[in-house]
Amino acid sequence: MPLRPETASDLLIDGKLTPGSGGVFDVVNPATEEVIGQAAEATAADMDAAIAAARTAFDTTEWSRDHAFRARCLRQLRDALLAHADEFRELTIAEVGCPSFLTHGPQFEGPVTDLGYFADLAESYEWSRDLGEARPMGIKNHRELRSEAVGVVGAITPWNFPHQINFAKIGPALAAGCTVVLKPAPDTPWCAALVGKVVAEETDLPPGVLNIVTSTDHRLGEQLSTDPRVDLVSFTGSTATGKKVMAAASESLKKVFLELGGKSAFIVLDDADVGSACAMAAFNVVTHAGQGCAITTRLVVPRPRLDEAITGTRDALAGLPPGDPTSSGTICGPLISERQRQRVESYIELAKQEGGTIEIGGGRPADKPNGFFVEPTLISGLDNSARVAQEEIFGPVLVIIAHDGDDDAIRIANDSPYGLSGMVYGTDEDRINKVVNGVRTGTMGVNGGIWYSADVPFGGYKQSGIGREMGVAGFEEYLETKAVARPA
Repeated sequence: MPLRPETASDLLIDGKLTPGSGGVFDVVNPATEEVIGQAAEATAADMDAAIAAARTAFDTTEWSRDHAFRARCLRQLRDALLAHADEFRELTIAEVGCPSFLTHGPQFEGPVTDLGYFADLAESYEWSRDLGEARPMGIKNHRELRSEAVGVVGAITPWNFPHQINFAKIGPALAAGCTVVLKPAPDTPWCAALVGKVVAEETDLPPGVLNIVTSTDHRLGEQLSTDPRVDLVSFTGSTATGKKVMAAASESLKKVFLELGGKSAFIVLDDADVGSACAMAAFNVVTHAGQGCAITTRLVVPRPRLDEAITGTRDALAGLPPGDPTSSGTICGPLISERQRQRVESYIELAKQEGGTIEIGGGRPADKPNGFFVEPTLISGLDNSARVAQEEIFGPVLVIIAHDGDDDAIRIANDSPYGLSGMVYGTDEDRINKVVNGVRTGTMGVNGGIWYSADVPFGGYKQSGIGREMGVAGFEEYLETKAVARPA
């Protein structure tokens, strides 16, 4: 079965591919600004049907109890998607604007392959645990704990790494025995819609187990959050929207998983190779045009080496210009939309108003008249209280900040409403461990270490979210615990 853009204009509801009741909406290539096709425009009625299908599938089938069948279906989905890897790769680059090299990792192949990890968990997880005997109120009892699927999951996902985030929710939720209604971002509907086509035509997933509803209407996400038939809302996106999701979910006291924003610090100690550290920081912030919640966007360097760090980072950024995402050599592609580009540009103007210096970049590349491109930008001359050092920009913009020793670097890193990720560069292990222990964040890299993997829980402290995605911890977000006792 060939996968073409024109086949991505259906919803997946109750196992059937169906047009959206609201017609279609345009899909735009962010590298060219051209309309490249249409996606299904769902309405509240479509979402209601998807929720009903998920509820019925959970309540009336053996899906939640047949661990081996779920594992088989997940492996089947993985294999079917990988069989279409070239088609998905081409579509993802066109729709997301991501550099092609990333489709061999987190923009497609990585998260699809990880479905096998969650399939393995469905079979190997300890679904019941013997607690032995006890004598509550003098009566001898034998107790056990059972883990059961939470129920219907409403998954709301963003546009920056759509496959990674879609499958980081679909994989563990289905493996746990839940049924799912996925509402992807309207900027990247095809990445989800074509998964729906593969599910419907090439897998044995029962009707209603996975439903995919594309729409430009953000109220459909609110519908998932408030509907009492949905047991858990799993949301990835901005902290501001996450707060609204949490408030809406509170009406029915449903569980929430929130993976939210970040303003992560890249700490360079005074015994580090500053040149290597700055090169890595530059590479990080331009990858996929800085559109990642865990990207380190504050470069915190020793004050005596500030000038050296500015020069090194500026030189590194100069060698990483925005480029055509279809080219294998491109690291920094376009932003997702004109709206997002204007947001990034407004922060660059704000930095100037706050007294910052634009060391490099700050504008639109002269050789890119089309596409939502912004030059990689380095901002100096500000302290950590500046808004561009406190707020998530989501573009290829790096703020460099001086620190006065290890304790001060930790203080600066923690002086943020967020706590999602971070990096530390140094040579003294004791000092490195002091930083790792001191920074309140969900993930930390040391000297370029990469924590990203299917078995590593991802999430943040403070306003970076609630819960963890990936790993056993992420799998268990989709479970409830039941205690059972009987006379011994």
